[in-house]
Amino acid sequence: MPSLDEAYDGDQWTERDPWQVYGGVVLGLVGATAILGAVGLVAVVGDTTAAKGQAGVLAGLGVPAMLLAVVLVLPASTRQQLGVVLGSAVTVVGVWLFVHAYPARWTQTADPLAFETVMVYGLGGAVALWYVFAALATVRLRNNPQGTVTLEVVRDEGTRTVEVSRDRYDEMVSDGGDASAVIRELDGEE
Repeated sequence: MPSLDEAYDGDQWTERDPWQVYGGVVLGLVGATAILGAVGLVAVVGDTTAAKGQAGVLAGLGVPAMLLAVVLVLPASTRQQLGVVLGSAVTVVGVWLFVHAYPARWTQTADPLAFETVMVYGLGGAVALWYVFAALATVRLRNNPQGTVTLEVVRDEGTRTVEVSRDRYDEMVSDGGDASAVIRELDGEE
């Protein structure tokens, strides 16, 4: 069985643009800094309306920045990247609504916008988070080194290593059938 160093020899990353990965790391750090800055702003300046408004904008923009960073760093599909971009764009609309509504039309006014603002931001965040989870769930690098599956078949006679392609393995086990039938087929008994 190959070691992790051999399995991830660098050939797996030839399709990845290193600048995209670096950009994702920088964007993640900027988002995390914005969120920490929002907390620090309210802690240092105090419980003022202006500080709350600025902290809301900082944190509101920091969260989608961090979600975007995840799909830039991961080997995500174009669909997943576009989904996070779309969700993040909707959260930015939510931040714009917050800037427009806070504090004059936030709550306890004749025409408050707090509910609408939270709903727009929440919808955008939910869409972006959905595609982030989809990107995380489909990362196959650690489960698919070099495109083969190595199985060790242990019998009374000894242990034998069998390598099959990922597609062939998926064909054999995708029906959820009996594992012994798969082992017999790999062992050449059928």
